[in-house]
Amino acid sequence: MRVNHQAFFCSLFVARLADQVLLFLVPLVVFQTTHQVSWSGLAFFIETLPRYLVFPFFGALCDRISPLKLMRVSQTVRALVCFGGVLAYVLFGGIGWLIALSALCGVLTSQGLVAREVMLPQIFSTQQFQRVLAYSQLADQLGFVLGPMVAAVLLGVWRWEWVVGATGALFLLADAALLLWQRTSGFSAGDPPPAPGHWTMPLRIALRHVLVLPGLKEVVLLAAAENLVIGVTLATSAAMVTGLHAQSNRYYAGLQTAGAVATVLILLSIARHAWPAQTLGRVAFVAICAGGVIAGASAAPWGYPFGFLLIVGFDKMFNVYIRSARQKIIPPEDYGKTTGVVILLNNLTQPLAGLLVGVFSTRAQTGVLIVALAAAMGCIGAAVSIGSALSRRRRALALGE
Repeated sequence: MRVNHQAFFCSLFVARLADQVLLFLVPLVVFQTTHQVSWSGLAFFIETLPRYLVFPFFGALCDRISPLKLMRVSQTVRALVCFGGVLAYVLFGGIGWLIALSALCGVLTSQGLVAREVMLPQIFSTQQFQRVLAYSQLADQLGFVLGPMVAAVLLGVWRWEWVVGATGALFLLADAALLLWQRTSGFSAGDPPPAPGHWTMPLRIALRHVLVLPGLKEVVLLAAAENLVIGVTLATSAAMVTGLHAQSNRYYAGLQTAGAVATVLILLSIARHAWPAQTLGRVAFVAICAGGVIAGASAAPWGYPFGFLLIVGFDKMFNVYIRSARQKIIPPEDYGKTTGVVILLNNLTQPLAGLLVGVFSTRAQTGVLIVALAAAMGCIGAAVSIGSALSRRRRALALGE
């Protein structure tokens, strides 16, 4: 990557760091306050569902407004939301303010993510896109590595509301790095030309692409299956580690960090070697599915960490496969609107997993639920693989005739 893009990746890193601090805080603080896994699951559902529902809207918005403007607005407003949430807690009290501000920051994170997806092919048009994705994921994962560590250290000396205030300052720092990159790189992203037609047209175009474009439905189904296991892991990890396995907050932060370090090593391997995209997808899918079974089925304290590391470590490898696959399939002129809808469909299973935890899971049943969702992921993957093989065979027979 060129030197004048370092500030851009620094902005991605700091924004992810701040976002990860919030994601770490919510399930942990809720579980420690209520001492119930079900409340952690419901908090995760409330926190994550809004961020995915708005993806189609923000995807269409990126085809009408400069994605660079949207990224800057996302980071600035997230800082204001953090400061406003802390002020509301000081004035009125209640743990609900933490969940509410995290949910609103999640919505704004979605805006930034879609804008970044649209900008990356423009900024790095001369680079191999799979390598660019690996570097952007590395910036994410460095934030993921340090997020739990920073949150755990700050929680050791401050109350959670002060940690949220520090998170708001990080969002402001991310915006400053993005502004610096914009001025030093000379990159300009003007507003796209006005889109004709009714306001629902972008959504209709995107849905038609999902249904018609060869291979896009399969990519969506695989990502949705993978996010079942990712969702249940995120919703239950605090309760599993600090509750069922009776480990400390520091151990929990260390486990999160270990998973992120494993991911960084995997992404460095992808960035330095030209791995075939299909190989990335297959290896990551199988590893995540196996990790879910191991994490849920093992009663030993070492079993859950091993499964957790498989899930978290290979998640971003699978993301590189998914993002590179859809970048090849979706037409550039419809990339923003279609990506928004695709990300929504990919990720709806994450809050669904959190809701299932809240409704059906007690501390004793959590492992069974994790195994069940891992098995569901495997079944969906097998069905997609068989369907793709049959489609290829039918096309081969048709060409032979």
